[in-house]
Amino acid sequence: MKTIRRLFYSEVIASVALVTLGFVTLFYFFDFVEELQAVGKHSATGYTVLKALIFVTFMMPSHIYELLPITVLIGTIFVMARLAQSSEFTILRTSGLGPWRALRTLSMLGMVFVIFTFAVGDYVAPLADKTGQLLKARYQGRITVGKTGAWLKETQLYGHYSVNVGALAPDGSMQNVRIFEFDNQGYLVSMTQGQTARFGAHDDWLLENVDRTEFASMDEAASRVDRALLAQFRWPTQISAEMVSAAVLRPERMGTIDLFQYTRHLQANGQSSQKYQIQFWKKVFYPLSCLVMVVLALPFAYLHFRSGSVATYVFGGVMAGISFVLLNNVLGDLGALQGWQPWFTAALPGLIYSAISLAAFSWLVLRR
Repeated sequence: MKTIRRLFYSEVIASVALVTLGFVTLFYFFDFVEELQAVGKHSATGYTVLKALIFVTFMMPSHIYELLPITVLIGTIFVMARLAQSSEFTILRTSGLGPWRALRTLSMLGMVFVIFTFAVGDYVAPLADKTGQLLKARYQGRITVGKTGAWLKETQLYGHYSVNVGALAPDGSMQNVRIFEFDNQGYLVSMTQGQTARFGAHDDWLLENVDRTEFASMDEAASRVDRALLAQFRWPTQISAEMVSAAVLRPERMGTIDLFQYTRHLQANGQSSQKYQIQFWKKVFYPLSCLVMVVLALPFAYLHFRSGSVATYVFGGVMAGISFVLLNNVLGDLGALQGWQPWFTAALPGLIYSAISLAAFSWLVLRR
């Protein structure tokens, strides 16, 4: 059995690695061609072709994470079809390799791909993406979210706060920060504007070049407005750097724990968290799709191939992988629009393809 596992694992891993390398190289070329436009616009600030190559390299872990279910399916189909065409799998079957043992062997390999996909998507890709964005912002300017910036809310013991972050600077600080404080009755208490803000070491922000306005109501007939210009202002808050990055950067590039914490923060402050909940559950279920793809590829080992027909089935695997990614994206957007349960929306593509893979295994392997 060790010999069979060594055969399967070495062949499948080598094939998946080769297919992944081919796809990543293609995406690298497309991203680099697109980035050349930015080189022409910002060449005066030092954003050269070499910097563009480095930035595109930082984007590759995200592409690897997105492509792994497809490449696992294509690579495994290719190996299973080639073993069937050369009659090697037939020899293994006559030597005692039953369907359930083959399924168990490939499932163990699928779990290896699941762990690898989770590690890339949860640790490598978010760090690389954030590093690449900050590198690009160093030469092109700051990272912004449209014209209005990113909005966050926080509820504290004595009031409610609405925070607007205009942009993120290359050094990780925030620019054009506005903090609106409301009392428990919903009246505006103060407005604080800072040109820059940094995250403190003790759950606070340190704002610099601050324009602070306080609205003090003495009674129903009179009120007072106090305005002060401050060099620095320290604001205690639980809004972390990860939460600000989540509001500014794309949520699908965040880690699972960061998404969970940001979702809890949105719920605690009465904000809509549907989109981020769906992305969180996608992060949970997406690596498991590699296991589904491995099971889906096993029935190809029980087919009878003629010369040249392997390429046809590999092409079918490509189409199946693309359809999975398309279904995953469409159902995610549809679930957010229709208000479906986030965990069900994220798990539905995997459930559909699990049913297809088990049906194919039952019909082609067990029955025939």
